[in-house]
Amino acid sequence: MTFLMRWLIAFILLAATWNPTQWNFVNWVMANGTDNLPITVLVGLVLLAGYVVYLRATFRSIGPLGVGLVLALCAAVIWVLVYYGLLGTGNAALNQWLAVFIGSLVLGIGMSWSIFRRRISGQADVDDVDQE
Repeated sequence: MTFLMRWLIAFILLAATWNPTQWNFVNWVMANGTDNLPITVLVGLVLLAGYVVYLRATFRSIGPLGVGLVLALCAAVIWVLVYYGLLGTGNAALNQWLAVFIGSLVLGIGMSWSIFRRRISGQADVDDVDQE
């Protein structure tokens, strides 16, 4: 359940920043960001804080190689789905949502990997020793 919660928060973070609908931070800022500048800055800083937490944990946990591996695995799954006709490439909105989903999957795995590795191997990270 903890992975699902971390993944869901990552999905919300990415979708709130950008998605193919009009309801996202990027479109909101482009449409009227200077009209509500204090709110724009506040929301931008909250999103930035979320990215700092998720990206720092992801790169500390799985590193750039792990991020690349997860992205390559997702790309291979998409390739198989497209190859067998289960996923089309003509729907731009679906492809953009898929990109948000894959990005959130990478961040969710990065946030959860140390916990997963500790449960599987029994080995704690150096950062986790204080918490036991």
